[in-house]
Amino acid sequence: MALNTIVYEKFKNAFEQKCCQLIIEAYQASLTEKVIQLDWNENDISYELFEKMEANSKRVSKFKIHLSPEFRIPKNVSKTKGFSDKLPRIDLKMAHFALKQEFKYFFEAKRLKEKSSDLKRAYINEGMDRYISEKYPIGCMLGYLLEGKTDETIKGINSLLEKDKRNSEILNLASHKLMKSYYESNHSEIGILKHLIFDFKNISN
Repeated sequence: MALNTIVYEKFKNAFEQKCCQLIIEAYQASLTEKVIQLDWNENDISYELFEKMEANSKRVSKFKIHLSPEFRIPKNVSKTKGFSDKLPRIDLKMAHFALKQEFKYFFEAKRLKEKSSDLKRAYINEGMDRYISEKYPIGCMLGYLLEGKTDETIKGINSLLEKDKRNSEILNLASHKLMKSYYESNHSEIGILKHLIFDFKNISN
């Protein structure tokens, strides 16, 4: 049984790394192509990244990962007219079959601006907290930075967490082989939550 657990964790971690690689490569491609506009909605940016991941040849030939944008998360609700609109939605779902089971990974994205407390508050309340409460399954936060500096924006998020007396949950810069703007926060409920901050502010230059 211990061996099975070790094998499972090995596959799960490898799958997570592939998911992050795909979305980081999609972000890098978007910077090169300069398609994304700073006035786009969060879902517009997410869908552009989804299309780039779909087009990545490694996704099928090497990683064998299935993608779903704006995925509805199953929940017990009364199945009356309009029930599907009440289901929680998350921006991106990734899935892979191995070891006779389906591995899943999710990304939830939020727009960020250095001087917007409202967007930083939404990043916490409508993003991080949905993972922490396990309303969202295992996954990673995406921050779409549209104005300002990454480090100052993260300081702003951390200031709000400290204001809420959640000092132990602040975002800390961590090491990632593909991303400089990679952060981790620690939560008693779920352990480590990963954060990828995608800086789009110079994309239109």
